Amino acid sequence: MALKFAALAAAVGLAAGGLTVGMTALPAGSAHAADPKPGGSLVIRMNSDIRGTDGFNRDSNTDTILHHIFESLVGYRADLTVGPALADPWEISDDGKTYTFTLRDGAPFHDGTPVTAADVKRSWEWRMNPEKEWRCASAFDGSQGIEVVSVEPVDDGTVAFTLAEPSGLFLMQMANFQCNNWVASEKNFDADGNWIADSAIGTGPFTLKDWRKGESITLAKYGDYTPLPEPASGYAGDRTAYVDEVKFQIIPDTAVAETALYAGEVDILPGLDGQKIEEAKGNGIKVLTSEGLQWTPILFQTRDELMSDPKFRKAIAHAVDINQIADARTGGLVKGNPSVVGRAMAFFDEDFLVWPEYDPAKTKALLEEIGYDGAPLKIQTNTKYQGMYENSVLLQAMLAAAGINAELEVLDWGAQLDNYLSGDFQVQSFGYSARLDPSLMYGKLIGNKDDSATRQWENDEAYELYLKTLKTTDFEERKALFKKIHALMAEDVPILGLYFEPVVEAVQPEVEGYEAWAGDKTRAWGVWLND
Repeated sequence: MALKFAALAAAVGLAAGGLTVGMTALPAGSAHAADPKPGGSLVIRMNSDIRGTDGFNRDSNTDTILHHIFESLVGYRADLTVGPALADPWEISDDGKTYTFTLRDGAPFHDGTPVTAADVKRSWEWRMNPEKEWRCASAFDGSQGIEVVSVEPVDDGTVAFTLAEPSGLFLMQMANFQCNNWVASEKNFDADGNWIADSAIGTGPFTLKDWRKGESITLAKYGDYTPLPEPASGYAGDRTAYVDEVKFQIIPDTAVAETALYAGEVDILPGLDGQKIEEAKGNGIKVLTSEGLQWTPILFQTRDELMSDPKFRKAIAHAVDINQIADARTGGLVKGNPSVVGRAMAFFDEDFLVWPEYDPAKTKALLEEIGYDGAPLKIQTNTKYQGMYENSVLLQAMLAAAGINAELEVLDWGAQLDNYLSGDFQVQSFGYSARLDPSLMYGKLIGNKDDSATRQWENDEAYELYLKTLKTTDFEERKALFKKIHALMAEDVPILGLYFEPVVEAVQPEVEGYEAWAGDKTRAWGVWLND
């Protein structure tokens, strides 16, 4: 059976071609020269356009662009600890309930006006307005453990966040990429308090220069940016821009993007396929790698009539060799991982790999037990994200070999994403952008689908355990809670985790200062051209 799937992988361009690099051979990569050189233009490939500038209608590409323009109070460092961004320093009260942030000295908005604590309060209240339906509101309104009861200026340069109870996750949620919890100028809003379309006045190292819908987003260096003294690391520290301009060129087709890279038309290509590493090096391209936290799962709609039976879901799990899929998709760079706890996380150990083992015979026995009659199972996928498509091809083949009638439903990415948001699918090949703490991913997955259709797992016991992970700051206690949640997930199988994408970045040889990191977010600040 394994040989059959290996042949299939080769047929769709997936076979692991000679790469024997294991995770231990994936140090964080960087390209540094001694002295940054200001000036010049940088071109970075993006595979699709952004969805807006207000941070509500978002995806990973949208997050990337907006975090160049705006800044959160805090951000993740490369080692996944939380460091300063717009705020430095901050203090925590003795009772653990009040976080007092001091805004970065002299930080202005792009229109030259100073950032004040009142701007922080206004931005916060705008997001938390129930009419806005901010996806991260549940992370701060008490429904998922953290409740911010007030945000009040202490003075113009200091703002205090007060919580109902101490939380071990508050700073991590404040740094969460996907929340876009940055501070915006009041000039982004009209007289009625609504966001002005395409407005983007922030405090970051770049300003929005030009947005050609479907073609490119061009950012310009903000000359009055005030850096922090802490060195750049991840999304924290000094974010000084050296290039005058950075264009995020939208190139949907992967092969076209690689051709543009080799022709020198693209300077940075994030997310290079592991299969293409040697090819890129042969074309004179530098390849930077790091362990990643972008989780690649198969989603199950547990309210679907067929998928609602946990025995059927477990039958699917037994039919799928996640290690073989991971090996085929990443050229041997990573192994399969069914858990949301990635190998790059300090919490990881082998217990998080416990899962219904690959055993098609058990699949067939479970199918017979539940009386499966060959009803079709539709796997939604897309070709915008090649990995999602190729994972679905391998999944379909493995399910078919085990006796499950699986069909591919290939949609454009926008339609698939809309179906994810509404819960309109049986099975989806999907991918989550990096969450740097297990609680952040569990909070995305666990909950009532009536409250949010994007919740994948309705389990009260798991939800209560998740809430406990938010309240304790003790590392070992949190790890034990994560293990209990994973054990429940392995029994319930509400989702099928495949692997964590390694971070593989391709850059032109003259690009310096660029780094690959586990956060897997492209950063144009701190980068220069050594022509």
